[in-house]
Amino acid sequence: MKIAVTGGTGFVGKKLVLKHLKNGDSVRVLTRKSGKDIDLPKQVEIHNADLLGRSDPLVSFVNNSDVLYHCAAELNNEKLMNHTHVEGTKNLLEAASGRIGRWVQLSSVGVYGPYRAGIINETTPNNPVGEYEVTKARSDEIIMDAGLKSKIEYSILRPSNIFGPTMKNQSLFQLIKMIDRQLFFFIGRPGASANYIHVDNVIDALIKCGEKKASLNRVFNISDYMVMEDFIGVIADKLNKSKPKFRLPENMARFAAGLSRVFTKVPLTRARVDALTLRSSYSIEKIKSKLGYSHKKTMEQGLAEMVDAFKET
Repeated sequence: MKIAVTGGTGFVGKKLVLKHLKNGDSVRVLTRKSGKDIDLPKQVEIHNADLLGRSDPLVSFVNNSDVLYHCAAELNNEKLMNHTHVEGTKNLLEAASGRIGRWVQLSSVGVYGPYRAGIINETTPNNPVGEYEVTKARSDEIIMDAGLKSKIEYSILRPSNIFGPTMKNQSLFQLIKMIDRQLFFFIGRPGASANYIHVDNVIDALIKCGEKKASLNRVFNISDYMVMEDFIGVIADKLNKSKPKFRLPENMARFAAGLSRVFTKVPLTRARVDALTLRSSYSIEKIKSKLGYSHKKTMEQGLAEMVDAFKET
């Protein structure tokens, strides 16, 4: 198969590239990086271009690809998110229409919005909050609209928090550090949700979206789930630490988080309180039933990897 990947030097994209190479496929990567900044095997065909650049390089990149994976994303600079997720998607779509077999889009469950409780599935209305989530939702809408107009065949994958030892986001490592130092405490009543998905499972799901006929013109969620007490307990066990027991009432935690705007050394923020008190989860029944998906790596195995990586730092 001929595979094209945007974001192919990133956390998810690079693993996707390596998996397709292992499967014997030819792979192209679109990137603005050059030289030593591209840490990919020599057999990868590098196309140096920008999603917002001229159309000719983009056409050359996508032309005759069996599967185009659109994994490029701007995670940090809000000023660039609309350019990357919306305008970049439009530009790439124009180049890809009529020139590819299938478009597979890496999206995010963040497009559904900050649901505090309940089970979220693919029929849940989008209600994004925040520039990243709003622009990713708009990118999905652009692709779905193109599918309705028969410009492309597509599949959209929406993962929850993706994790793995090579992740650049340090939030999970910071959590492990807090547990290791026995500084972690729970917030609110028991039973909060930990919604994560290991990067290897995301790669497996992306490839299924690229290969299975049943994925055509469909959206799929992918996530794994533990109650917070079990999630923290697995990490504590792997660290050979006692499991945290202290629990701060949610109203007190939110009050303390409010003080963080004035006193910057207060360790709690509203985002952290929200993350530790969510009671929502994401159904994966659709991807299981339609594509035969199942987790190749359990949450426990993934967390063990993270702790091992933490110990090596």
